[in-house]
Amino acid sequence: MSEVRAALVGACGRMGNLIVRRILATEGITLSAAFDIVNTGKDIGEIVGVGKLDVPVSDSKDLAKVLKESKTDVLIDFTVAPATAANAPVAAGAGVNLIIGTTGLTAEQKTNITEAVIKNKVAAVISSNYSIGVGVFFKLIKNAAEYLGNDYDVEIIEAHHNQKKDAPSGTAMTAAEIISKAMGGKEFVYGREGVCPRGKEIGIHAIRGGDIVGDHTVMFIGNSERIEIRHQAHSREIFVGGAVMAAKWVVSQKKGVVYAMSDVLE
Repeated sequence: MSEVRAALVGACGRMGNLIVRRILATEGITLSAAFDIVNTGKDIGEIVGVGKLDVPVSDSKDLAKVLKESKTDVLIDFTVAPATAANAPVAAGAGVNLIIGTTGLTAEQKTNITEAVIKNKVAAVISSNYSIGVGVFFKLIKNAAEYLGNDYDVEIIEAHHNQKKDAPSGTAMTAAEIISKAMGGKEFVYGREGVCPRGKEIGIHAIRGGDIVGDHTVMFIGNSERIEIRHQAHSREIFVGGAVMAAKWVVSQKKGVVYAMSDVLE
């Protein structure tokens, strides 16, 4: 099989730099194009510090044109919701598969992206977290919720760096949705203030500070005992590895389908 040709939106950012480096270090995949709102025209390799790659940074307004000219197979997007909502349908329209790690997408934005994937017969992986460990974390909390049932209260606490724009995190919301489904449907309560007696809801709490990469704790609290399942990210590298793995995987999958990271891991 020929090498997968991957393009990257937000290539000059913190995650973008790491993904460029990981692509270069991974067999079977190559960097075909790079997009950002800064450093346009400059070589992405020189920006990242790995030497000239002959891949200039392009403006996303030229997304469709550059993707077609570079014969890109898959676009990786870890940017912000408004940018992803605009760029993903354009990439799908150009016949390019998608890897989306952007969080904070609205239900409407997710629906629009899904419709573009189906209409243009491409494949996509959309996940709030590309860590392999988080994939295991999701399985553990699902199993715990199924075993413990409604006799246990559920609280989710997440912590991230002080530059994260959306709250709660996409990973916390995915965790809440997994548990809710396993327990037959639950309302979500975001933090508490004032008079707020606890019902059968799932409580979700967000902490922002310093340079925390990502901590997620799910607490199943019963009478006289408590079970905590926790995942801590020590480096953004864990997300990068999963994203590149997904990019190699998605190009050979059935088209017109949106997959989750759990599908990649399985």
